[in-house]
Order: sequence, then C-alpha cells, then structure tokens
Amino acid sequence: MKIGVDILGGDFAPEATVEGSILASQQLGNKVSLVLFGDKNRIIDICTRKNIDPSVFDIVHTSTMIGMDEYPAKAFTQKSQASIPLGFSYLKAGRIDGFASAGNTGAMMVGAMQVVKSIPGVIRPCITVSLPNSKGTPTILLDVGINPDCKPDVLYQYAIIGSLYSELVYGVKNPRVALFNIGKEEEKGNLLTKATYQAMKGTTDFNFVGNVEGNDLFSEEIDVIVCDGFVGNSLLKTAEAFYMLLQKRKIKDDFIDKFNYENYGGTPVLGINAPAIIGHGISGPGAIKNMIIHTVDVVEANLTESIKQAFK
Repeated sequence: MKIGVDILGGDFAPEATVEGSILASQQLGNKVSLVLFGDKNRIIDICTRKNIDPSVFDIVHTSTMIGMDEYPAKAFTQKSQASIPLGFSYLKAGRIDGFASAGNTGAMMVGAMQVVKSIPGVIRPCITVSLPNSKGTPTILLDVGINPDCKPDVLYQYAIIGSLYSELVYGVKNPRVALFNIGKEEEKGNLLTKATYQAMKGTTDFNFVGNVEGNDLFSEEIDVIVCDGFVGNSLLKTAEAFYMLLQKRKIKDDFIDKFNYENYGGTPVLGINAPAIIGHGISGPGAIKNMIIHTVDVVEANLTESIKQAFK
C-alpha cells in the first residue's frame, strides 16, 4: 500500500509533517510505503536531524505549495506542480492508494471534486467528524461543512455513506442512524427534516432509528447522525470551543481528552472515487501521524469500493 502525504501543507509544515510522517512510518512498518510530496532537500535535512534514513520514504520533489490564504480553484489550476495538485494526480493515476493533507482545505476539495471526482450516483460528497462517546467507538456526524444547503435525497445518501463508514472503518455492526432535529417526534423540524424523515422512515438501506436532538450528540445509543453542512459545522465548532474552554480552565478528564482533534488526525472526503483525507491546519506531528494512520484505515477498509457498490 502507498499513501501520499502533503509535506508542504499546514501551519507548521514542513517540520511537523515530516516528523509526523516519521512517526507514522515507525508505527506502520513495512506494510505501508509513504510517498512524500514536498521539498526533497528539506525532507532529507529534517530526517537527518532526527537520525532517520530518508530512503524509507518515496519523495516527489516540489517546492511549490498552495497557501492557506489563496483562492483554491485558481491556485489549483495555476500551480499544477504544487504539492496538493501533484498528490491528486498520483491518486487519480493509481500511483498511490490514498492522499492526506493538512493544507488548504479548499484546494483539497477542488482535487476531490475535479480530479478524483464523485462516485457515480452520489449527488454530493461530504465530510464527517468522529465524536467521542462512552461506548468506545465514535459517533459519526455528517456533513460538517461541504454542503450547507441540502435536499432530502442528499441527506438520505449521507445516511448510507455514514453507515458504511461506521461499519467498515470502526467495526460497528448494523450502525444506528439518526436524523438531527429540534425534537424526537416525527412531526418536528423544518421542511427539510420533515421530508427527510419520511424518506428514511421504514427504509432497509440503513438502520434508521429516528430523530435526535442536541442533547443526544454524545449518546452511546447512536452511531451515525445525519444533518446538512451548516448545522454540522456549527455543532462541530461548538464542541471544539467547549473543549478549548475546558483546556483553558485546566479541567482534566479522560473523556474530555477524546475531543482533542489530534487523536483523530483528519477526516475523509466521502463519496469520491479514491481516498482523500483532510487534516487540521494547525496539526502538529502527532496529528499528522494520526491523519496518515486513518488514511491507511480507510484504504484497508475498502470503503471507496463499498460506497461504489452501494450506489450502483
């Protein structure tokens, strides 16, 4: 298996990305080959300082990057030799099995949508977040930002995709799928959630268990929560803000520590033709390592092929 890593993407690149790649390589051993997209001289220099033989990596040299403040579509077109476009060209050609970056999120989405492209039948790809709960396996929330406006058929597809992700990557059998709403009753909600509920009610495509509210967000009774990207992103940012508040107040708790984004590393773009993982821009070496590990998990789970089969 070959996993591509954008070495130039992220606030602390290339030091954090190379160090994270070293940590991932040490954990993964010989079963995975890491292909690093970035400045070869910088990569070799950092490896040398860490007493690591740089030959453990395949290096695709480029010193060009897409900055966090650049307009994604324009930069992607004008900088075809930048690390993110190069990574997606390798991914499309099958020269790597998955690609991960903590760089410009917009550029990653351009690559996902315009280079790798959506799986036939998938109306809109989405991104997800893994929320901690007390049962050990995370609750999957999707979408968390790509699609702020959705129709019922899009949310229905998210339920299928989220169910597959929960089952194949996290090992949850027959995941319980819920629709996020302002009440548990069938008649509650806005036009979107009411129509979506009727579409999901009685389905055999996934295990639909009804509506859930905000106070069910971390419940161990739910495995997948479906919502539009506007709601999902708001929930995610609220959870992150609460975690940061507790950190500032120096409140320590094992469950609260599970909210640390570094533990999850990144999130896949679900519904595209090859695995692409987006990491947090402020990722340190630990988060980069976990982003790479999660990319391996997604590839090993054969998630992309399973989604393709579901939408044939």
